[in-house]
Amino acid sequence: MTTKEKTETTIPKGFVKVFYIVLTAFLVINTIQLFCYSSDVPQNNISHGKAQFSDFYRAVALPIPEKLDFCGELVPTENWDVREMLDRELMINVYWQSQTLLHFKRAARYFPVIEPILKKNGVPDDFKYLAVVESSLSNAGSPTGAKGFWQIMEPTAKELGLEVRENVDERFHLEKATEAACKYLLASYKRYQSWTLVAASYNSGRGAVERFMDKQQEGNFYELWLADETMRYVYRIAAVKVVMQNPKQYGFDFKPEDLYPVIPNHVVQVDTTIRDLAQFARFNGTTYKMLKYLNPWLRQTNLENKAKKAYEVKIPEKGNRKYYHKDFDLSKSSWNKIPSNAEDANELESRDLKEYK
Repeated sequence: MTTKEKTETTIPKGFVKVFYIVLTAFLVINTIQLFCYSSDVPQNNISHGKAQFSDFYRAVALPIPEKLDFCGELVPTENWDVREMLDRELMINVYWQSQTLLHFKRAARYFPVIEPILKKNGVPDDFKYLAVVESSLSNAGSPTGAKGFWQIMEPTAKELGLEVRENVDERFHLEKATEAACKYLLASYKRYQSWTLVAASYNSGRGAVERFMDKQQEGNFYELWLADETMRYVYRIAAVKVVMQNPKQYGFDFKPEDLYPVIPNHVVQVDTTIRDLAQFARFNGTTYKMLKYLNPWLRQTNLENKAKKAYEVKIPEKGNRKYYHKDFDLSKSSWNKIPSNAEDANELESRDLKEYK
């Protein structure tokens, strides 16, 4: 290419400079528009079941309960520090709408399993909200090695009687893991005589809580200075309780069919080795996917059972792959039952205090 040709095809420097100025201005204006919202928010513009959402956004301060208890133990919301800690966790739960709505959906399926086990063992019903905080009601795993709905570490699981090996990990067995969690919680209560401290120690470990108690010569959770995560932990549980017991008050709108129903199933007793779980599933009229969904404690594609231990394997009932069933009864779970008036609330509180003190 000649020098003349190069000159003719070169873009003028002034044009490039103007182009970048215009582009920058365009991006700045659009960014400002994106984060600017009108304060005149239209009312009643969201219709349930229809894809109608406001083009505006408004964040509001949330009501703090004047009277609140955790496991029958009063939360001193009249104290400014307690109130602010609870306020923080309420805002996180209310304004992280997608996650909290998922909690409601999962609770309809899993609370009916958890609640009767807590009741049978004499553990307060409020501890079901601890499972929400720990795992969002899922078989989660943490970087530290905690697993399942109750986030139990392997050594603790074995101490509590759960089987943990290559083929089987009962931390993922909801019923057995809940029984194990009850054992741990009850043992902690014997030491502290406070369900609030029991919840705190579930997060940090008993040793850590006891060291703080000894150094500060204090046995009241709300007067203890703990590690930040542990201090927030009890308030997270309390906030989850408040929101899940008052969904409409905190802006959550759903119908029973929006929630996840309990999956009907029956149990097959197994006391031998299963070399191929996919074949076992087919033999029992289901698929490997459904077998794993109902039995996440089966960790491999086979089940080694040289000891001939008796296992209960859940098999889904035929014809129940449809999402919503007409017999789905939300009332089977108590998570959405709240006192209808102040008198009922006082009666509930008195009953809880008497039962758990």
